[in-house]
Amino acid sequence: MKGRGAAIARAALPILTRLDPEVAHDLGLTGLKWMRPLWPTMACTEELKVGCLGLQFAHPLGLAAGFDKNGDYLDALGALGFSHVELGTVTPRPQLGNPKPRMFRIPGRLALINRMGFNNKGVDHLVAQVSRSDYRGIRGISIGKNFDTPIESAQDDYLACLRKVYAHADYVAVNVSSPNTARLRELQDRNGLHRIFGTLLDERHSLEARHGKRVPLLVKIAPDLTAEQISEFAQQVLALQLDGVIATNTSSDLNALGKPLPAGQHGGLSGEPLHRLSVTVIAQLRAELGPAVPIIGVGGIVSAQRARETMRAGANLLQLYTGFAYRGADLIAEIVTGLSTPS
Repeated sequence: MKGRGAAIARAALPILTRLDPEVAHDLGLTGLKWMRPLWPTMACTEELKVGCLGLQFAHPLGLAAGFDKNGDYLDALGALGFSHVELGTVTPRPQLGNPKPRMFRIPGRLALINRMGFNNKGVDHLVAQVSRSDYRGIRGISIGKNFDTPIESAQDDYLACLRKVYAHADYVAVNVSSPNTARLRELQDRNGLHRIFGTLLDERHSLEARHGKRVPLLVKIAPDLTAEQISEFAQQVLALQLDGVIATNTSSDLNALGKPLPAGQHGGLSGEPLHRLSVTVIAQLRAELGPAVPIIGVGGIVSAQRARETMRAGANLLQLYTGFAYRGADLIAEIVTGLSTPS
């Protein structure tokens, strides 16, 4: 990727990687916001366009939830060339998240471990930010529950968020698979999915009539489920007639790193070591769901080759997180160019 902004960002990456990961993340986003006018427009060919979820994406590659939890940097991130940006995960009330330090680099593996815990400024702040944005790509919003809301009442938090983000979202992702909020992953089983989505799908009928648009509802799955659990999950996606699946969230299984970690470095694993798990889940989901249900593939996409492998496993769209944190905007250009070139 060429341009003055890209050159500055490329020069800043080695400096940022020497700082605390969370500090570097915040500084990097602030820098992108200031450099937005310097960023070149990414040219995309017509053949890269993707029709999915009833929406038109300029190309398959987007940014995963977690990078901009509050919508503070939507325009700056959109200017980098992502076809879609997923904001959040946002909760009804602001919350600080888990105690720091809560993000750790595994640089030799292009990996991160985080236990952020849905730190965010609350859904009202996000809605205010998105309302002021002029980003023209697809806007996804990931919703979750507050840490102190009992799991038995989780549907109330998801419902509160859906009502507030509906008018501002092109799609809504329902995060029931983060490993960093206690008991959240229990909501991936049959009873949990029916309780959460039964409430949300009923409410969507009213919201669709009120706002004059149908916003797709997607569910995000963990990579740590057994084959039997994935099969049951897929059956529930079909039974509930959900609009799509995001595969996958971070992994609580750190054995993929192949070495013990320093005390205190626990949480969800993302980055290159997650790729094998992610494509395995995607491939099984595609086989179980058939060709019609959209899948957004995320996990370990650190190169154009990994992007192609994720697409071949059955993903319709792709999302970056950790690869982007390590490699910056160059990775976006590499993947978009690579997807337009026969492998």
